[in-house]
Amino acid sequence: MIGIVLAASAALAAPVAGLLGHRRVKQLRNAGLMRIDRPNGIDEQGFVRIGGIEQWISVRGEDLANPVLLEIHGGPGSSNAAFGPRTRAWEKHFTVVRWDQRGAGKTLARSGAEGQGELSIARLHEDAVEVTEYVRTRLGVERVVLTAHSFGSVIGLRLARQRPDLFSAYVGTDQNLLDGGRDRSAHHALLDRLRTAGKRKDLAAVERLGTDPGTWTAEQYSTYARITATSEPRTADALKRVVLASLWFSPLHGLRDFGVLGEGMKLSAQIVPETAGYDDWADGTVFDLPFFVFQGEHDPYTPPALARRFVADVQAPVKDFALIPDAGHFAAFRYPDRFLELMLAKVRPVVTDRRPVAAR
Repeated sequence: MIGIVLAASAALAAPVAGLLGHRRVKQLRNAGLMRIDRPNGIDEQGFVRIGGIEQWISVRGEDLANPVLLEIHGGPGSSNAAFGPRTRAWEKHFTVVRWDQRGAGKTLARSGAEGQGELSIARLHEDAVEVTEYVRTRLGVERVVLTAHSFGSVIGLRLARQRPDLFSAYVGTDQNLLDGGRDRSAHHALLDRLRTAGKRKDLAAVERLGTDPGTWTAEQYSTYARITATSEPRTADALKRVVLASLWFSPLHGLRDFGVLGEGMKLSAQIVPETAGYDDWADGTVFDLPFFVFQGEHDPYTPPALARRFVADVQAPVKDFALIPDAGHFAAFRYPDRFLELMLAKVRPVVTDRRPVAAR
C-alpha cells in the first residue's frame, strides 16, 4: 500500500477551511459512538514500551470474554487507528487490539523519525511478537486471533508460520503474497487499465519501471502502488471515503496527523525492497493454526486470484477463502459489516471451540 494514501491527500486539502465546523460535529458524534460503558468492557489507549521505544496500543471491546483480535496494519507506515468508528460493531464480538507500528501513526508522532530505531521487517516481526505477549498478559488469554492487512500480511504470514503457539487463527485481508516475482498478472492488468483509460503519462511511468519488482527502489515501489490504486475506481474511492475521511473525522486525530501519515509512509518505504526475494510458497504452506483469507473481489494491488491459489495450497487444521463483493483494496474497512459477517460465520466459531467450518 506504500504511497497510495499520499495520492489522494489533495482530495481533502481544498475543502478543509470550510468544513472545520462540520468536522467537529462528526468528531463529537464519533466520540459518542466509540464510548464503551459495559461493565465487562475495556477501552484503553496509550503507549507501551515495545522493542525499546514507546509504541501506541489500543485495546477495545464490550466484553472481555470475547476472543481477542490483534491487527497488523499495512502501509508500511499506515495506521488503522482512525477506523474505529467504521469498525465499532466488531467490538461487540471481539476485543480489538490496534497497534501503531514503529514508523507509523501515534508511535511516529511520539518520538519523531529519529526516535524510531531500526526499521526492517525483522524488527517489525520482533515488535509484533512482543505486542502479542503484552496483550496475552494484559488480557489473560493464551492466544489471540491474528488479523493482518495489506503489507502487514507480509509480517502476518511469517508470524503465523513461526509462532502458532501465540495465535488461535490467522485472518489475512488485502492479503499480500510474494512469489519471488514469478506472477506478473497484477502488473499486466495495471498496464491494460492504463491503456484502456488513455492515461499515457502513468502508462509511461509504469513501463519505465520494468517488470521485475526486485530491481525497484523504495520510490519506484511507491510510484507503482500509487498508480495501481488510483487506476482502480473502487480502491480510489476507498482512499477518499475510508482512509482520508476516517482520519478527517476521527476523534483521536488532529490536522497534524495528515502530515504524520505522509511522513510514516515515506519513512517506512525503506523496508519494502527487502521483500524482493521473498517467496511465500517456498517459505512453507503448512500452518499449525486455522487459516483464513477474506479478499476484495476487485483488489488491484493484492489480486484475489493469487490469494485463492495460495489458500488452495495451504495445509491447516481449518482453512477458508472468501471474496468481499464489489470491493477493491481496503476491503475490510470499506465494507466492515461484510467482513464482520465472515468473521462471525467462519472464524469466531473456530476460536471459541464451537463447531468449526469444514476444512478445505
